[in-house]
Amino acid sequence: MSAKAEHYDVIRKPIITEKATMASENGAVVFEVAMDSNKPQIKQAVEELFGVKVKAVNTTITKGKNKRFRGRPGTRKDVKKAYVTLEEGNTIDVATGL
Repeated sequence: MSAKAEHYDVIRKPIITEKATMASENGAVVFEVAMDSNKPQIKQAVEELFGVKVKAVNTTITKGKNKRFRGRPGTRKDVKKAYVTLEEGNTIDVATGL
């Protein structure tokens, strides 16, 4: 398996919400990442995939809510998010994709 494939396993998808848009105004980008990934792995993956310099990585785990699916109780999956702060002058446009 190539190194690029491993980076795509670490970073699942960008998160585009109101809070993520506010973070992007301060030079941060929000990604959904693998639950077993750590901050150095996330930093390396973002730097190599997007060709930018990463200043800091903050992570948070959001526990899945209990919801009803077709009338039956179920649980949404837990999600790990990474708030990646970029160095000055670096940007990632998540709206257009890679």
